[in-house]
This record gives sequence, structure tokens and C-alpha cells, in this order.
Amino acid sequence: MQHLHGWADERFGAVADAFARNHADFPELGSAVTVFAGGRKVAELWGGVADERTGRAWQADTLVPVFSCAKGLVAVCAHLLAQQGRLDLDAPVSRYWPEFAQHGKEAVTCRMVLGHRAGVPALDAVLGFEEIAAWTPVVRAIEAQQPLWEPGTTYEYHGHVLGFLVGEVIRRITGLTPGAFFRKEIGGPLGLDAWIGLPGTELGRLARLAEAEGRRPMPGPEHLLTRIVTMNGALVFPGLDEPHGWNDPDLHAIELPGAGAVASATGLAGLYAAAVTGLDGGERLLSPATMTDALRELSSGAGFLGFDMGARWGSGVLLESPSFRPMLGARSFGNDGAGGQFAFGDDEFGVGFAYVANRMIGHGDARANRLVDAVRASLGG
Repeated sequence: MQHLHGWADERFGAVADAFARNHADFPELGSAVTVFAGGRKVAELWGGVADERTGRAWQADTLVPVFSCAKGLVAVCAHLLAQQGRLDLDAPVSRYWPEFAQHGKEAVTCRMVLGHRAGVPALDAVLGFEEIAAWTPVVRAIEAQQPLWEPGTTYEYHGHVLGFLVGEVIRRITGLTPGAFFRKEIGGPLGLDAWIGLPGTELGRLARLAEAEGRRPMPGPEHLLTRIVTMNGALVFPGLDEPHGWNDPDLHAIELPGAGAVASATGLAGLYAAAVTGLDGGERLLSPATMTDALRELSSGAGFLGFDMGARWGSGVLLESPSFRPMLGARSFGNDGAGGQFAFGDDEFGVGFAYVANRMIGHGDARANRLVDAVRASLGG
């Protein structure tokens, strides 16, 4: 077993026990879990190796790519703007972004996008890495995109497009890209180790991803799921050590707001704790009414591709989904990321939680679920 470090309040000792069992039972390389309750940190645990090549140890502030956990950052930004009266989630996107109203997208709302119902889960355009990094070519491709279905009538996971689409609305309202807005309004003021677009100054803390043996391969390049995950072939997945792959600093430096966040466990858990309770006595980011709006179920069951993975979606957030990602209850909301990353908040229990790891195990990975079970037991549930 790798050396494990950190602490947990006595009430949350079960989380420490579960974390140790994960390192004994799974092919963990390095990982961390942080739990906040009532705005106060009650568990912060880490261990293992951040870089398998050098043996560099995982530290309390180690950062790791968290993939689609990025959607949690974007969703909190969108709901914060809605709470401030600057964004109407049920208004057409074109109210803020007039050029979007083309090719059957005139009635698409931000709510539809956040609920994966807008009909644009992937783009037809094939963009290069430099075009994606430049932002505007992606925006133009979204404007030119025709929906795959009548918006609002069904759903399918919107992968990268959700981040760029909602991110452009954020930019039109605030003048800042979503990563810059998050850092200015939330991440920076709260001191959260979480970024969409990682500064070069933070690279020394970044863990290196590794694949577990036996990961299920992606479908062929023409399959919609592959197009969703790779931005129609522009990105590689998992492609860890390929140019512009998920261990390439150049990839982490650009804004990929749908799936490109980099964070520590404490940074992600702190975001959700700030949203539901505030941190260390501070004001909560999102009011109960804002949360109730976000938690209204928009999508579940079989989607456009006919699969039902058991996920339930609110506005930009994964809801309590017992067969897919069990959380704590009806007021739980979060997002998970490829390879096992998972973070959520719950304003009924006052919890912010995050688990991050650099060993990508894949679908059915039980590491985070075990830790959530331990949090639930610690709370007496």
C-alpha cells in the first residue's frame, strides 16, 4: 500500500477507513478525497504517487485533470449569473448571442443546453487544436451547427459543446471567458485550487494520468459517442501521452470548459461547499431558491442513442442517480469525470465532496462510491 496522509474528524473516520481500503483493493496510483460539512473541512486525505515516471509523491495540494467535473464550475457560474438577474436560463440563447439563432436553433435556451437537450451534442466541423485554443472558431462552428433533433424533445450528453456554448453566453454577458470569470468571481476570491485553463505557474503541482489495464476502448471515430468525447476527432481520448493529449501541458493551458478543468480534491470540494453553505462562515454562493431551480430534473432515461445509464440531469448538474452515481439525497448535485473523478454538494446535509485520482479505471469504477457511502454513514444516513 502506498503511504497515505491527511486527517479526518472523528465523526468522519469512516471516510479515512474507506480511503485506505481503496488503496488496498484497487490499482490506485495516487488519489485524494476532501469533505466539507457545514462549511468546515472535516476530512482531507491523500496518498500515493503523482507521477509514476519519477515517483513524485502526491501532496495535499496536488492538481489533477478532472475532465467533465469542469461542468460543475460552468454550472455554478451560470447559476450565479442567473441569481444576479444577469442571465435568464429560459430565454433563448440568442438574447445574449444573436448569431446563435441559425439552422433550427432559434428557440434553444441555456436550460436546454444545461440539460443536454439542445440537439448539439457534437459538432460537424473538424477543428484543429489551435482553432479550439483560439475559442472563436468553436463559437463559429456552434453557430453553423444544425441540431440532431428538435431541441427540447430528447437528450444526449453534450460533452465539450455544453462548456463552449454556455461559456460563450457567459462571455457575452460578462466580457470574460468562463475560465477567467470563474477565477475572478469564485476561484480567486475563495482561494480554490480549480481552473479552466491552468496557469503555467501551477504545472509543478500537476499529477500525471495513467490508464488502468483493461479499459474498454472507445467506439469507432464515426460513432456519436466518440465524436462527443473527442470534439469530432479534434482531441484524443484517452490519448494520455500523445501530443495535445491529457498529459500535455498545452492542453491544460487552454479553456475546455466542458471537460478540461484541473483541480485538487480540496479545490473541487471547496467549490461545492461554497455553493451550498459558504466556506468558514462566509455567505453561500447559491441561494436555496437557486439550488431548487438547478435541481429540477430535466433529463433521464433513454436518450437520443437509446441508452439509459441511470443518470438524472438537472440544469448543468448530475442529480442523485442511485444506479449511476449515488450521492446523499434529493438535494445532491455534482458532476463526475472520466477515469473516476467525482465531486458534489448537498445543501440539505451541508456537504461538499470531491475525490480525484490519476489512475483512470473507467465505467463502473467504485472508488468514489465507496467514499460517498462512508460520508453517508458518517452523517448517520
